[in-house]
Amino acid sequence: MPLYTIETTYHLPVYRQCTYEAASADEACELAIEDDDWSCELPDHETAGQTFVTGIWRGRDSAYQGEPVAASGRFGQTVQRKAELFDRLVRLLREPAQPMGLSRHDFDSWLLRALAAIAAADGIFRDANIVQPQKISAIHSS
Repeated sequence: MPLYTIETTYHLPVYRQCTYEAASADEACELAIEDDDWSCELPDHETAGQTFVTGIWRGRDSAYQGEPVAASGRFGQTVQRKAELFDRLVRLLREPAQPMGLSRHDFDSWLLRALAAIAAADGIFRDANIVQPQKISAIHSS
């Protein structure tokens, strides 16, 4: 049987809890994001990410030296696979849409929703603050 060296990875989040003086919650969030001081960071073992494959090579102990091997995308990081799917779906939405059997009313309704989804996606791509209406609440309590 052949031997393979498999490199797997998981992401271990770190967090910090800091207090910021600001005129609004949004402004406090901006300050927290811009804050480069992570001296009070703590690892969050309870929310470690999934294990995923980051490299495969033929042979024993051959990471980065042996012949690289391709594997099914299902072993990749789920969040990355979702991002790639998101990108493909946005490209699909950008294609010129034709009514193709839909009533004009149904097509117009779809088009408005599609354009809104594209605008939100563009915001994500630009790292902008186009957010669906939802509230972010405290997840951890100390």
